[in-house]
Amino acid sequence: MPRPTPAPDRSGPLAGLLVADFSRILAGPYATMLLADLGAEVIKVEGPRGDDTRTWMPPVRDGVATYYLGVNRGKRSIALDLRDETDARLARELARRADVLIENFKPGGLAKYGLDFDAVHEANPGVIYASISGFGSGAGRNVPGYDLMVQAISGLMSLTGDPDGPPYRAGISVFDVMAGNHATIGILAALRHRDATGQGQHVEVNLLSSALTGLVNHSSAYVAGGTVPYRMGNAHPSVFPYEPLPTADNDLIVTAANDGQFRKLCEVLGIPEIADDPRFARNADRTERRDELRPILAEQLRKRGALEWFDLLVEAGVPCGPINTIDQGFAMAERFELDPVVEVGGVPTTRHPIRFSETPVDYRLPPPELDEHGAELRKWLEQQE
Repeated sequence: MPRPTPAPDRSGPLAGLLVADFSRILAGPYATMLLADLGAEVIKVEGPRGDDTRTWMPPVRDGVATYYLGVNRGKRSIALDLRDETDARLARELARRADVLIENFKPGGLAKYGLDFDAVHEANPGVIYASISGFGSGAGRNVPGYDLMVQAISGLMSLTGDPDGPPYRAGISVFDVMAGNHATIGILAALRHRDATGQGQHVEVNLLSSALTGLVNHSSAYVAGGTVPYRMGNAHPSVFPYEPLPTADNDLIVTAANDGQFRKLCEVLGIPEIADDPRFARNADRTERRDELRPILAEQLRKRGALEWFDLLVEAGVPCGPINTIDQGFAMAERFELDPVVEVGGVPTTRHPIRFSETPVDYRLPPPELDEHGAELRKWLEQQE
């Protein structure tokens, strides 16, 4: 399979894989960025106006929306108007040559361009065709799929916020990111199957299913236990202490989730006798009597600041953490030698979360300008194989 030329040399575990990216906004582009980081050659197909997130600003960097920059490194862009038959033909040719095609159009929306799974699979039997939708390809196929809608519909918002206040959304598009990760997992599993059999297949991911599995213990509480969870603010329904507690300056997240950790917490706080108090001996006891235990812990924690307690408690083996702003979170990652920022073509981006001992992540290309590589890609697609 010829690759676009001139193409940068790629390394990584997915080097040599060609991904046709017909997705936009977040879930799909996040998935394809992960694949690009792992060495895949990703061609981002955009409409004439470009990915919507190019205009989602502020904030901006050099006139480009940072939203777009955050999920599109490692790709090359070609602008194709699928309503134009010449461009649609080039899109079909790209799909024919691709190892992977990923799209998040409304289910069935690409059929009129000959880019649905059946058409692409007929021309390219080995293709892994990944579709991301909001609510699946059945009765929910016509419902638009935006993360905020899914946070509401799934029940997540009913769990988020103060018990006496209104429901809240999560601070990020959590289910877009989760669906992007699920799409990546599905693609890699399908590639494994193709390696063994030569067969491509259709991989379908939807945000609502990602949300319901992502609600984990809350989903299980309902499905397995018949219990509908409710909003508890920052508290945990099954563990205590597992929430913010006040210190001399800022709140500190304390997550002493088992008896051993609780004993260590009490020792560092100078109240070892509390760990032997029969009222608080087991997690179930501490959870039931959280209103009795909370002020005892808070009284001791108010004797020092959050960062001082963080160092003392972590050294003793008690999980905890300050409630940071984003800049402080990056600073903490630097402190832990995680090197959270990588610069790609002059654009700072967040490091890929996976590290490999033998096939390191590939950071070759910055997020592309609209149709930045269009001329060379059109030339390549028009060439006979």
